[in-house]
Amino acid sequence: MSKDYYKILGVDKNADEAEIKKAYRQKAHQHHPDKSGGDEAEFKRVSEAYSVLSDDQKRAKYDRFGENYDQAGAGAGFGDFSQFTGAAGGQGFNMGDIFSEFFSGGARRATKEATGRDVQIDAELSFKESVFGTPKTLSVSRQTDCSQCDGERSEDGAMKECDRCEGSGQVEAVQQTMLGRVKTAQTCRQCFGTGEVPENPCSRCGGSGVTKESEEIEIKIPAGVSDGEMVRIRGKGEKAPGGRAGDLYVKLHVAGSNEFSKDGQDLKKSLPVSFSEAALGTKKKITTLDGGDVTLKIPAGITHGELLKIKGKGIPDRQGNRGDLLVRIRISVPEKLSGEQKKLLEKLKESGL
Repeated sequence: MSKDYYKILGVDKNADEAEIKKAYRQKAHQHHPDKSGGDEAEFKRVSEAYSVLSDDQKRAKYDRFGENYDQAGAGAGFGDFSQFTGAAGGQGFNMGDIFSEFFSGGARRATKEATGRDVQIDAELSFKESVFGTPKTLSVSRQTDCSQCDGERSEDGAMKECDRCEGSGQVEAVQQTMLGRVKTAQTCRQCFGTGEVPENPCSRCGGSGVTKESEEIEIKIPAGVSDGEMVRIRGKGEKAPGGRAGDLYVKLHVAGSNEFSKDGQDLKKSLPVSFSEAALGTKKKITTLDGGDVTLKIPAGITHGELLKIKGKGIPDRQGNRGDLLVRIRISVPEKLSGEQKKLLEKLKESGL
């Protein structure tokens, strides 16, 4: 047999259930892809071996027929429609071949490139960073090209044709159905669909071409993002052996501001003014979120809660157009008055103000 499940788990053919389970746990822990130095390809091989040897029926068939145990005897018994005999001359045809033609197009074709899983991480932003955007350097732990062989899978670059799929990148799987045996093409697990295997597999990645690595990635957070929003970076997720990488999703957590709030593309802030300033009018310096100062004219007779607009000092959109800064007037009433102030206010009161 071309694949020895007992050898993969490192157990004797007479090993009992407990020995098989113990060997599997050790191997799975050693090769788990989320573990530093793990090997996803070997982990899959170990899992496949355990799924067969831990099942008494599958193990018995495997011991008798080898790796293709699940296909053995598929043409026997009632309900086997894999062979039909023609009326004239007993000339037969194979229904399995018909289904093979239907599902595989009748010829070998290129295996669809595998894509690794997506990765999600979190990023903390200040309120100002969320408004104007910012570059961020984030640490990402993901499965990517092996740092030792640069994803080439080989110690010396020498490759040879995969003996399992004979260089096609695909292997034929047969499934028994009520209409007979259905043949489908699946990605070869030995060469990951590339059709080649290294003559001298990389000692770090075991020939898979990928390892778990920690990497510093610089991304650009666009302007105008909100708390909880996701930013997608294509091709920065985990890489599949023999395939391409998934995507990286960055979930943004935006800190609040004691001074500003968002209202669509506009920013809002409060401005305290005294009663006399509101009544007579005045000018006030306003510090914008940009950090610069703008002189705002407060018209005489302004009321509490009224909004004044400073154009173009709000939140930029993805095209660079900006909203406005809306300043809400808050007329402050003093809690304590001096004697002189009380006298002046009494006179104003008597005059009708």
